[in-house]
Amino acid sequence: MASFPRTTVGGVSVSRLLIGTNWFLGYSHTSAAKDRFIKSYQTRKNIADILTVFLQQGIDTVLGMPVPILREAIEDAQQRTGRRATLILTPHFNILPGGPEDMEPERVFDRCRELGATFCFPHQCVTDALIDRLHKVIRDIEKYSAMIREREMIPGLSTHMPESVVIADRTGADLESYIQIYNAAGFLMQVEADWVMRIIRKAAKPVMTIKPLAAGRLLPVVGLAFVWNTIRDQDMVTVGTTTPDEAREVIEISLDLLARRIPENELQRTRSKHSLE
Repeated sequence: MASFPRTTVGGVSVSRLLIGTNWFLGYSHTSAAKDRFIKSYQTRKNIADILTVFLQQGIDTVLGMPVPILREAIEDAQQRTGRRATLILTPHFNILPGGPEDMEPERVFDRCRELGATFCFPHQCVTDALIDRLHKVIRDIEKYSAMIREREMIPGLSTHMPESVVIADRTGADLESYIQIYNAAGFLMQVEADWVMRIIRKAAKPVMTIKPLAAGRLLPVVGLAFVWNTIRDQDMVTVGTTTPDEAREVIEISLDLLARRIPENELQRTRSKHSLE
């Protein structure tokens, strides 16, 4: 299998396929029952098994929350493969006075650094609350970016609002990349996919796209074909997987699509498709 293509964010080399973690940590965007299943299934070992598949193919960049089980599983996978993972953390923290003391930005950023983060991107629940559409600014973003850089991490932002990318570019915010929802189904997107496509294409910084399979609503080959063929060479795609086999599948499909080949991934077999063979 070919080595996976790479790009550069803030002077750091990262794989263009990013390892998503919602299907490690219990965020299915489907149902509370599915969330509980994920949390009951995904042990440290199971997560490390999936990470090992990615690391073995040069996909070494993980995007997720600052939680211990993720850091522990990454350490296990690094030990198995002899390869180092790059960690992008998306923390949330107090943006108004009076919140829990341990959620003050300084403490949260300290924890991200202790967990080994190279990148620290305030989560969507922070970023989008700070967006001021009237004055076209992201309130306090420079303050938070400075705090992140003081801790020797690279700042960016995670958003569900397309305006975030436009405003960040126009104001010259100290950010090295943007995490943006992008999928063919329009799942959780606030405007049509063609608008987001244009915003990504014009972005001044590399864009990390998320939810390419619309949280399981799109077949892997369908969702991945759309995103890989409509982003730039510097942009990235984040995919979450539940098992090592799923990880292998999205890697193989992605490599085929990037090489402009029709994927030859194994198809599902059901009785109703017997006449097609």
